[in-house]
Amino acid sequence: MSEIKIDLYSDTSTKPTQAMRTFMCEAEVGDEQKGEDPTVNQLQAMVADLLGKESALLLPSGTMCNQIAYAVHCGPGDLILLDRSAHPLISESGGAAVLASATMYPIDGDRGQFTAQQVAEVVEPPTRYKPTFRLLSIEQTTNRPGGLIWPLEQIREVEQVARDRGMMMHMDGARLLNAVVETGVAASDYAASFDTVWVDLSKGLGAPIGGVLVGTEAFIHEAWQWKQRIGGAMRQAGIVAAAGIYALDHHIDRMAEDHANAKRLANAISGAPGIRIDPDTVETNMVRFEIDELGVDSATFINRLIQSAGVRVSGPGQYLIRAIPHLGITEADIDEAATAIHSLADALS
Repeated sequence: MSEIKIDLYSDTSTKPTQAMRTFMCEAEVGDEQKGEDPTVNQLQAMVADLLGKESALLLPSGTMCNQIAYAVHCGPGDLILLDRSAHPLISESGGAAVLASATMYPIDGDRGQFTAQQVAEVVEPPTRYKPTFRLLSIEQTTNRPGGLIWPLEQIREVEQVARDRGMMMHMDGARLLNAVVETGVAASDYAASFDTVWVDLSKGLGAPIGGVLVGTEAFIHEAWQWKQRIGGAMRQAGIVAAAGIYALDHHIDRMAEDHANAKRLANAISGAPGIRIDPDTVETNMVRFEIDELGVDSATFINRLIQSAGVRVSGPGQYLIRAIPHLGITEADIDEAATAIHSLADALS
């Protein structure tokens, strides 16, 4: 396989900076299962404060954050309302059905975002024949639809309907801080409508591992039981937590660079032959474009882009390409990637 020079596959491609690595090596550690790891405790307190919640729990992954939240909120037969494109539905191996014995109920939102009216039309009062809509779950920002930001007012409108129908609220906040950086809305304001929220440390923040789930103290107590149940205790986890602390202290504001680079890339390739893209739809760090007019599918386009220029992107659809700038990607990398995409489009058209 050709060498990957510029990796735009995902913001999970970030690598810890040397300063982060040094900070990790110097972290104080203890047994996090006993609550004795000071660095884990510090990170959990930081995230709980950031999101305006009582308590927090460090977990190995964002998927585990979602699945533990679902397992605490829901029981057998319950319904989880979420967008049809949401990560827990399409990319978490049906975990809610396995762990919570709950059913994910998809709704057709507009690019990953549904309305209060849609929720009102879908969520009917429970009867002895109908399962209960127990939880409403959203992504901030939307993943598969391309890093779009849920407007705060729309969140509040959706919450009102959900609460009126007795539902709990959960935010998959994998890229919540991208929304915060782009809009200036505080993370705690976005989180206020939700019983539970988590943020990812290993995407734009640049840590090598981890997510932090927040909620009430009672919720986190139950979440700890689920963490134990599925083998998530990590013992001297301060080394991992230190990366999150460093990221929160140094890497939030810099995500604006990723957003600028995404817009730079979208504008640069918008005139390439056979590529369909609207740069105005790029809100945060994701660039999506269609290649159906080039006569090849996504897999072929991706392979040829790697072979010709060492640029890696992803293909979330048969003729859909996604590129995500992140920590470590420079403006020069973006310009080189744009040139490579142009050249490949020229060759294929």
